[in-house]
Amino acid sequence: MSIDEKERKHLGRFSRHILSQLVCMGRHTITNLMTTSGRQFMDWSADYRLYGKERIDCEQLFAHICKEVIRLNGKGPLVTALDDSLLRKTGKKIPGVKYARDPMGPPFRVNFVRGQRVIQMSAALSDGLQARMIPVIFRDASTPDKPKRSAEEEEWTVYREECKKRRLSVHGVSCINDLRNRMDRNQDLWITVDGSYTNRTVLKSLPESTVLIGRIRADAKLYHLPSPFPGGAGRKRIYGSEAPTPDEIRMDDTILWQNINAYTSGALHEFRVKTVRPLRWRATGKEQIVQIMVIAPLRYRLSKKGPLLYRQPAYLICTDPELPPEKILQAYLWRWDIEINFRDEKNLLGTGQAEVRNPSSVKAVPQMMVASYALLLLAGIHNWGITGIPQPQNIPKWQNPNKKYRASTNDLIKQLRYELWADSIGSINLSHFDQCRADKRSPLNPVLPAFDAILQVNSA
Repeated sequence: MSIDEKERKHLGRFSRHILSQLVCMGRHTITNLMTTSGRQFMDWSADYRLYGKERIDCEQLFAHICKEVIRLNGKGPLVTALDDSLLRKTGKKIPGVKYARDPMGPPFRVNFVRGQRVIQMSAALSDGLQARMIPVIFRDASTPDKPKRSAEEEEWTVYREECKKRRLSVHGVSCINDLRNRMDRNQDLWITVDGSYTNRTVLKSLPESTVLIGRIRADAKLYHLPSPFPGGAGRKRIYGSEAPTPDEIRMDDTILWQNINAYTSGALHEFRVKTVRPLRWRATGKEQIVQIMVIAPLRYRLSKKGPLLYRQPAYLICTDPELPPEKILQAYLWRWDIEINFRDEKNLLGTGQAEVRNPSSVKAVPQMMVASYALLLLAGIHNWGITGIPQPQNIPKWQNPNKKYRASTNDLIKQLRYELWADSIGSINLSHFDQCRADKRSPLNPVLPAFDAILQVNSA
C-alpha cells in the first residue's frame, strides 16, 4: 500500500471520529465513536493506533481552524482568551494525571480530584456587540511524574527543572507566541486572562502588537512615571512616586466614575468604571506602560421580588495605556465565553472520557474532541451567523424564543443529528406529524447545511 493510500485511510478514519464525536450518544469513548459510525464489528486496533502511533497531527487541524477564524475576523484586532482547565480522570495508570485542587469545590473547603491539566486559547468572532469564542489552540499541560522519596538528588533536580518548564505561565507564553506567528504582523492581538496569568512570566514575554487585559490584585503596588530629568550624571529613574493601589483608586472620591455601556448576556448593560493612566508595575518591566481599570460592583436580583444584591468589584490591567475603557471592558466580558467552551467540551462532548493510556493518545484524543467542537461552532457561524438559530420555528414551547440570543451548542448538535438521522429513524405511520422533506427545499440551499459546513472547514 502506498503512502498516499495510507494517509487517505487515516484521514477518512479521523473524519469519521470527528463526526461521530459530535453526534455520539452516551460516553464519548473510542469504542462508542466506532459504534456511532457503525464499525463496532470491525477491527478496532487501527482506530486506537491512529492516536497512539501519532498518525494524525491535531495541531495541523487547529492551524486550519485558526486560519479560518482570522479570515472571518477581518483586519480588526483579534480578541482572544487564555485559560486552563482540568479533565477529570479516575485511572491511576494514565500518564500525566495528578491530584489537583477541585475548581468546583466550595471556597471554605479544599477538595482534591484526579485529572489531566490542559490549556486552551479561544478567539472571538463578533458582530460588533455579541461574540462567540472558537477554540484555536488546545494542548496538554500536565506536570512531570514525581520521583520516589528514595530517589537520588540528581533525579529530584531534573524533576524540579522540568516543573519550571511546564508551568502554566510558560505554556501560556508558548500559546501566545504560536498564535502571534500565525497572524499578520500589522494585525493586533488582544489577550484576556484571569489573575493566574497576569504575572511577570507572561507580561515580560508578550510579542509585538500584542495587548494583554487581565485581572490584577486589589493591593498591587503601582508607580507613576518619573518626572523628566534635565540631565546630568547618574542613572535615569524608571519608577516615579508610588501610585494608589487598585482598591485605593476605587475608594478615592477625587477620581470620578464613568458610565459606559457593554454587551453581555444578550443585552446592553451600564457599568461604572474608573481608569488611571499612565502607570508602571514592576511585574511588567521598565519598558511597559499600563493603565488600571476599576469596575464597580454590579447590582442584581435572584428573582423579581428578591433583595438587591451586589457582586464583588473587579480590577483590570491593560498593557496599552491608550486603549479606550469601553473596548477594554467589552473585550474582557467576551472572555467569559471560554468558560462556556470548557463546560460544553466536558459536559456535552465528553472531552476527557476516552479510556486511553498511551502517552500520545492521552494528548491527541482530547485535541480531536475539542477540534470537532470548534468545527461545529464554525459550521454554525457559516450557516446562520453569530446570532442565528437553526430552525427557530421548532423551539419547544417550554423555552422562551425571545431569550435565546444565539444558538447554543446543544442546538447545533440537535440540528446535525436531525440532518443525519431524520430520514433513517422516520416512520411513515406518523402521518399526523409535519414532515419537512429535502425535495421541498430551495435548490440554492444545501440539504444538510451543518454537515456540509463541517466538511468544508475540515477540508480547507
